[in-house]
Amino acid sequence: MKVLVFDTAEALAQRCADEFSALLRTKTTPVLGLATGASPVPTYKALIERYTAGEISFRNVTTFNLDEYCELPRNDKNSYYTFMHENLFDHVDIKEENVHILNGNAPDFEAEAKSYEADIRAAGGIDLQLLGIGTNGHIGFNEPDVKFTKSTFVVELSQSTVNSNSIYFENSVMPKHAITMGIGSIMAAKKVLLIATGQKKAEAIRACVRGDITPACPASILQFHPDVTFFLDRDAAKLL
Repeated sequence: MKVLVFDTAEALAQRCADEFSALLRTKTTPVLGLATGASPVPTYKALIERYTAGEISFRNVTTFNLDEYCELPRNDKNSYYTFMHENLFDHVDIKEENVHILNGNAPDFEAEAKSYEADIRAAGGIDLQLLGIGTNGHIGFNEPDVKFTKSTFVVELSQSTVNSNSIYFENSVMPKHAITMGIGSIMAAKKVLLIATGQKKAEAIRACVRGDITPACPASILQFHPDVTFFLDRDAAKLL
């Protein structure tokens, strides 16, 4: 485990983008696991700038997103499908057929989950997985529980997650369920990068990095990952 602490969000984003850029330059068909939320947006912006400058290309990249809300139209402004296109995919040369985002409106969620896991395996597994972290220690939408999850599944969102994310649903009702990659799926990635900024994430980071490994803090399982790096600003790192 490596913990990197940065003075500015810009410095953090550039260093995180370095990890992506190195993979895109050295592997012919890289597979990326991507996250949504405010934390990765500066990194996506840095990657777009590098693509525009001709430094990197996404044309042979395959992506798998961590999660998606259930029963939210794909074209809704709060769907993660829309988020990824607005914040990354629409600005680079990735092929739409190489973009994988869970279908929160699938008629059969169990079949959707199994299909998603099969697609990840067929792609050769995820080379680099980007994560954020919730204030309750969730990664993806793996909420605190009595046991760690394995593969992709449907989850009922915790009240703390609803409270945190409801600010984006100003004129609509926030979904109470999501479909997410499980802890086992995340841990199977060859390399993991976790971004956390702001003092609201400090307690979750302390529990994740220094606390016991417990499903009560799902991110704590990352202590077992052989190649994980935390990208933190000083506020998020202040309890370490």
